[in-house]
Amino acid sequence: MVNEHIVRRVIRGGVSGLGASAILIAVVCALPLAAVALVALTSDLGTFRQLADTVLPGYIGNTLALVLLVALGTFAVGSGTAWLVAMCDFPGRRWLEIALVLPLAFPAYVLAYAYTHVLDHPGMVQTVLRDVTGWGPRDYWFPEIRSLGGAAAMLVLVLYPYVYLLARAAFGAQSAATFLAARTLGSSATATFFRVSLPMARPAIASGVLLATMETIADFGTVAHFGVQTFATGIYTSWFTLADRGAAAQLALGLLAFALLLALLERSGRGGARYAGRRYERMDRIPLNGLRAAGATILCAIPVLLGVVLPVAALAVMAIGSEQDLTSSRYVRFILNSLTLASVAAGVTVVAAILLGSFQRLQPGSASNAAVYVARLGYAVPGGVIAVGLFVPFAAFDNALDAWMRATFDISTGLLVTGSIWLLVAAYMVRFLAAAIGAYESGAAGIGRNLDSVSRVLGQSAFGTVRRVHLPLMTPAVLTAALIVFVDVMKELPATLIMRPFNYDTLAVQAFRLAADERLEGAAVPSLVIVGIGLLPVILLCRKVRRDV
Repeated sequence: MVNEHIVRRVIRGGVSGLGASAILIAVVCALPLAAVALVALTSDLGTFRQLADTVLPGYIGNTLALVLLVALGTFAVGSGTAWLVAMCDFPGRRWLEIALVLPLAFPAYVLAYAYTHVLDHPGMVQTVLRDVTGWGPRDYWFPEIRSLGGAAAMLVLVLYPYVYLLARAAFGAQSAATFLAARTLGSSATATFFRVSLPMARPAIASGVLLATMETIADFGTVAHFGVQTFATGIYTSWFTLADRGAAAQLALGLLAFALLLALLERSGRGGARYAGRRYERMDRIPLNGLRAAGATILCAIPVLLGVVLPVAALAVMAIGSEQDLTSSRYVRFILNSLTLASVAAGVTVVAAILLGSFQRLQPGSASNAAVYVARLGYAVPGGVIAVGLFVPFAAFDNALDAWMRATFDISTGLLVTGSIWLLVAAYMVRFLAAAIGAYESGAAGIGRNLDSVSRVLGQSAFGTVRRVHLPLMTPAVLTAALIVFVDVMKELPATLIMRPFNYDTLAVQAFRLAADERLEGAAVPSLVIVGIGLLPVILLCRKVRRDV
């Protein structure tokens, strides 16, 4: 057996290249956060004071209300459906267990377009209502879809699967002994859910709700379409309408602080709870009959009906009546732009995740842990904040370089960095790196540490160990990470709107532009393409759920 001290010394030697690469990636991830803070603190407060006197209270109130509504909604829908499919047996459970994951494929703004077309005043539902009853526009009351409540509903319908997936895994891991002990003591199944099962699954549920709330504060397309003024829309307005990057950075800093506060509150509220229980004995599902069975089926089917079936049907009808042609050169360019950005960003992000994860694995310590921690912060930062944080310093660099080249050589360099797709790719990497790191760690967990030791003792460098040992063993995890990032980039809107090169539009931008012009039928076409591509990683998740049943 190789001496452990020698093995550790060999492993730690020669990883300077890997460590330098990982630290450089962490610096890139920290750059937008530092830039936003610096610009916000050094910019003039004139515009910000005007915003504070007029619209800022509305931004704060709407953002808080939206986060609260989405947190409560995703908690109720996600944990309730997860408990039913994990702990009970009722008609349709097998297919509903899988179908409940499908809304993850939908961006919230796509649902907003579909439901606006169906429920708005000129939409199908209200038109039929007026035709049947003979009522005029002022003769009846109908819920306003373009509202804070409507935006919250759209976000709940697409974000509850975060809670559902984690809660289902937590409920499935709980031992039958605890549940049966509570039932033996006279507690009903419902009471046992609230008193035993739910508290034990609280860490997993809290993590899912945190993910949902982070996506909520990052959302731009939905709130912009519904006219709900939040921090995300304020950043975009300050950047483009007011042309004040300092005010945009100040709003971005406020949103960043709010996002980090949410993460801190979730962690402190969870306390020492780290697991959902240990399953010593698998519990048989509770058979439901009669009204209870019908109620369980209906409760689990409603999110699928509202989050998948109705939006797809509405978008399909809208697309048929539109004049958008997917085969036209214009749409081919949109598709190619989207695929190019998503492919490049997925490749760069996955490589960054491998470097960071390998650095932490091969050289554990404060430096590697800090690098991974900083890289994970990007998921808590909305795309608009990252865009502002990267755009401001690199725009200053481009302007300074152009001025120097003009003065020295009478040559204009233009926008070398901010005018390219590479800065946008960097923003995608910062935003979605946490998801790629998570997928990497899940694959690396199955690789024994002894393989690292043997590889290094046999003369492999750190990069050689990663390339010849780790990657062949964790190819499925790496491909899954790439696919998840690919689809996330396809759906991303705020950073793309701010940072895309001139005349370089994507499917998401085209859908947003058509919807902003109230051409919802046209917006349905790129929306359906985005959803179709988004189904790929969701199908992988569904296969995993099926294997775990």
